[in-house]
Amino acid sequence: MSQEILINITPQEARAAIVEDGVLQELHMERSSSLGLVGNIYRGEVCRVLPGMQSAFVEIGLQRAAFLHAADVLECTVNDADSEKQKAIQTVLREGQSLIVQVLKEPMGSKGARLTTQISIAGRFLVYLPQQDHIGVSQRIEDEAERELLRERLIRLLPEDRQGGYIIRTVSEAATDEELLADIDYLQKAWVNIQAASQDAADRSLVFQDLGLPMRMLRDLVNEQTDRILVDSRETYQKLLDFSEDYSVGMANRLQHYQGEQPLFDMHNVENEIKKALSRKVELKCGGYLIIDQTEALTTVDVNTGSYVSGNSLSDTIFKTNLEACQCIARQLRLRNLGGIIIIDFIDMNEDGQHAAVLEELQKAIAKDRARVAVHGFSALGLVEMTRKRTRGRLAHVLCEPCPACLGRGELKTPQTVCYEIFRELLRYSRQTAAREFRVLASQKVIDLLMGEEAQGLADLSNFIGKPVSLQAFHDQLDLQSTELQRTQEEFDIVLL
Repeated sequence: MSQEILINITPQEARAAIVEDGVLQELHMERSSSLGLVGNIYRGEVCRVLPGMQSAFVEIGLQRAAFLHAADVLECTVNDADSEKQKAIQTVLREGQSLIVQVLKEPMGSKGARLTTQISIAGRFLVYLPQQDHIGVSQRIEDEAERELLRERLIRLLPEDRQGGYIIRTVSEAATDEELLADIDYLQKAWVNIQAASQDAADRSLVFQDLGLPMRMLRDLVNEQTDRILVDSRETYQKLLDFSEDYSVGMANRLQHYQGEQPLFDMHNVENEIKKALSRKVELKCGGYLIIDQTEALTTVDVNTGSYVSGNSLSDTIFKTNLEACQCIARQLRLRNLGGIIIIDFIDMNEDGQHAAVLEELQKAIAKDRARVAVHGFSALGLVEMTRKRTRGRLAHVLCEPCPACLGRGELKTPQTVCYEIFRELLRYSRQTAAREFRVLASQKVIDLLMGEEAQGLADLSNFIGKPVSLQAFHDQLDLQSTELQRTQEEFDIVLL
């Protein structure tokens, strides 16, 4: 498998795309106006403690107070098998208390950032846990013998009087002893600097900011499968070269400064793939398609055969469509960064073994996902239930905003529905006011309907209330400017004359 990392830099925004075998798999974005917060360390101030929820809200200088659960408070953790002995959060935290916290999750929608007091500092090969003492290994390394070898190797390299613990990252499997020692030295120095900065920091202020997006891509996502890293900014390219010397000399050989006339993302068809990732409908190569709907509570994926017809049977057509959908669904989850509860409605299958085969294909497809994913199999209703850990806001939240016309519903009332609402309002106003005449202001589509198909109904209503009704489209008014021109077909006004 060939992998490339494309980094596009503008003064306002940094974007990084992971392309495998010519197909976009992941997209990461960071804007100068809203830099990512995960990994940042703040001196926070507790503004509210909620014993009933075993949580607290902490002000760290953001628009909304951040959320801190007892499970993420180091002082609440008890090294005891009896979880009931865990300290209550109200015995550890109090309102107005100052404490050092780190962001675990970005703010999403109406929710503030999620925090922890258990600080961790990421390097290329290791994650340093200055307040703990255990040596852990990435869960993505599943072989138990290999895990133990990596643990013993790191313990051998660490000084006997070491302070703090470590998590061994997946990429460390190919690291040399010299690279691991350099990573340890970097992490120790970073912690010393953080401690010094935290002493002088005021409450609700930033103490430590994680690396920018281009550096994080090199630190976290470059592996032995990465053939090259293309950067379209000379300044960023030079920074990445310097940065690579601190982590891996071999990485510098894969860095290239892209100087082509065609934009980097256009050259690799990334821009088109981003547009598709914002669409509700996703086409499959076989002719089938997916419908992806996102709500606050969950994401639903509906699989359809579309125009695909297999040469064998209907059952074969359905089975092959479902198998191809597995790969596409896994890619779309990564590309759109969808998290939380995900429900997949595969096309109904009747033959024995097909359900198990589809689940196996789905498990293979999501195996390379860096986020934690759990597939819970087919439910009694024939739906596949799964969860994917949320770490960043989904792509649609970053690039889009609710439609002002439909207020985010994705639908508008029909002109006929609006007409009947106008009839009811005219009847109500006629009973509550002493107006001699009514003027209806509405969109052109609604006015056309009132003058056409609904003209008889309007005339009957006018006769019933005994008052004339005149019609006027919004754009016909000479005194209305751009704000009025943006009004939708759902909106109308009734002027009393």
